[in-house]
Amino acid sequence: MVLLNKIYTRTGDAGETRLVTGETVTKADPRVEAYGTVDELNAVIGLARLETKADPVLDPMLARIQNDLFDLGADFATPETGDLGFQALRIVDGQVERLEREIDSLNQGLSPLNSFVLPGGTRAATMLHMARTVCRRAERRAVVFVAAAPRADGAPPHGPALRYLNRLSDLLFVASRHANDRGGGDVLWVPAATR
Repeated sequence: MVLLNKIYTRTGDAGETRLVTGETVTKADPRVEAYGTVDELNAVIGLARLETKADPVLDPMLARIQNDLFDLGADFATPETGDLGFQALRIVDGQVERLEREIDSLNQGLSPLNSFVLPGGTRAATMLHMARTVCRRAERRAVVFVAAAPRADGAPPHGPALRYLNRLSDLLFVASRHANDRGGGDVLWVPAATR
C-alpha cells in the first residue's frame, strides 16, 4: 500500500532522486528519464480520456492502461539486480497479451489502410496520436537505459516492460483510428501533395 501524507520532501532539491531500492541517482539518469516519460505518457492519456469518456470501448481500456503505466514506472524504477528483499512490481507477459487482444479487437471493424495516417481528425484521435508519439519516446528512453544495464543471465532487463511499451504505441494508433472511425474517418497522407 502506498501512503502519501507529505507531498514535498526536499530530497530532490539537489537534482537527485531515489529508486525503489533506496539507491540515490541523478535525475539525469537514463532510467529516471524513462520512467519520467512513462509518467508524461500517463498524463497525455488522461487528457485523451477527456474526449473518450463517452466511448464504452476506449475509455475503460485507457483507464486500465493508465493503471498499468504506474506498474511500468515502478518496474523501471526497480533495478533487476541482486536480492531486493521484496517482490518487485513488474510488467508481466499477460499485460502485453491483453494489449494484443485489444488491438485485434479494435482493428477488426476498421477498414484496411492504403496510406499512412496523419495525426488528426477528431479531438480524441488527435490526442491519442499525441499519446502514441510520447509512448514511442518512452520506449526509446527505456531502450537507452536497458542497454546500459545488462543482466547476468543475458536476458534483456525489463523485457516485458519494453514489449508493453511497443504494443501500447500500436494500441494507441489503432485506438486513434477507432476514434476517427466514429467521427468522419482517418486523415491520410498524400505523398507529394504540396509540391
